[in-house]
Amino acid sequence: MLSEKIYQLRRRSGLSQEQLAEKIGVSRQTISKWEGGLAKPELEKLKALSEFFQITIDELTGNQAVSYANDKTKAKEAALSGQTETGKIGVYLCLTGAVCLILFGILTVIHQSSVDQINESSMITLNGTGILFTLFVSLMIVGVILILKRK
Repeated sequence: MLSEKIYQLRRRSGLSQEQLAEKIGVSRQTISKWEGGLAKPELEKLKALSEFFQITIDELTGNQAVSYANDKTKAKEAALSGQTETGKIGVYLCLTGAVCLILFGILTVIHQSSVDQINESSMITLNGTGILFTLFVSLMIVGVILILKRK
């Protein structure tokens, strides 16, 4: 029954009638009437309740299990959280690569002898500056891929 579900969801959330009323924009007495079965919420308030408790209106008014919706919501939140972390790593890698490229460019202009030392210390056919340039650009590319993967 709707009145029982509202009561259960409110209690499970650890809210008083007054706190729930403030969250969805009604009076405490209105919540009391809904929970007592003396009145039923209008469609607009059903939407507000379902959004607040993160369940569908069908689950709020019907006989479907509420915990199922909460499990789905938690799974979505976990997936979004994982995407957010991937995006943060991507931004970090991209910024790191860009900063390193800028610093390397400044070093090249200011201290040409340092660049020559890097080139001489390289054992690969590609000179040392080329290796650093490739590394920094690779960081930026990986960062961009992780950022785009998030979307």
